Amino acid sequence: MSLSGIVNLVQTALELGLLCSLTVLALFLSYSMLNVCDLSTDGCFTLGATVGAAVALAGHPYLSLPAAMAAGVVSGFITSLLQTKMGVNSLLAGIIVNTALYSVNIAVMGSSSVMNMNKTETVFTKMRALLDGTVLQGQSKLLVALLAAAAVAVILGLFLKTRLGLAIRATGDNADMVRSSSINPAFTTIVGLCVANAFTALSGCLLAQYQKSVNIDIGTGMVTIALASLLIGGVFLGRRALPLRIFGMILGAFVFRLVYTVALRFDMPAFMLKLVSSVVVVATISVPYLKRQYPLFKRRMQHGRRRA
Repeated sequence: MSLSGIVNLVQTALELGLLCSLTVLALFLSYSMLNVCDLSTDGCFTLGATVGAAVALAGHPYLSLPAAMAAGVVSGFITSLLQTKMGVNSLLAGIIVNTALYSVNIAVMGSSSVMNMNKTETVFTKMRALLDGTVLQGQSKLLVALLAAAAVAVILGLFLKTRLGLAIRATGDNADMVRSSSINPAFTTIVGLCVANAFTALSGCLLAQYQKSVNIDIGTGMVTIALASLLIGGVFLGRRALPLRIFGMILGAFVFRLVYTVALRFDMPAFMLKLVSSVVVVATISVPYLKRQYPLFKRRMQHGRRRA
């Protein structure tokens, strides 16, 4: 592969990694901070993509971003309501909402499974027009992805340092302690999931406009991809200060997308990519554990040789 080919590969992985890092940051908030495994991620990602595409097709590319986030807030609110007010298990609540969102997304897409945006103005085409005639014109997609990831990372970092953000973090650590401190854990769970799903929907909206198309399966497997990226980021910067941990999530998304892109370059069939995601998740979880267990395994082997 030529040098220009390698540069293009890395840039593509960086662009997609930055866009998908918004979902990783959402999972960081819900899973790592709030200690809630939200399985509605796939459906919420698709919801953001479809709502954003519908608004962009109506001629409002900038308005598509807050519209997608608002749809994500509604999705997060319903998921959290099932958990906190209706006694539904968090995993089951996510599955229920994810299933229901399939029908909602089809309805938003006008009973179709594909939305074509080839002739539609998007935030990426707007940025390219804005940079027309400058040296950055060819980097418009990367610039939009970078601005989006930086904005969400800063907002999340500042939010988690507020009183409400600290209450959300405390809820994830010990809900009973939070309750004894006169803080309603149901309220913090609702707010946390609404914010997380807003980020997920924004990620879907931007990816749809990046690809210039939406299909009903655009969000399939996103929870696995985001979890893998989150775990990879945790390996790099998992025990550092909060700003570095947030940066680690973005770095993890880039590394995962780089692996994905390299796999595609080696002509791996598209249907095998989900298997790659699963293998990366298993490896990310198992390798640190096996590394910790290795000294014990080594001692057992030595003890067995002595007895023999």
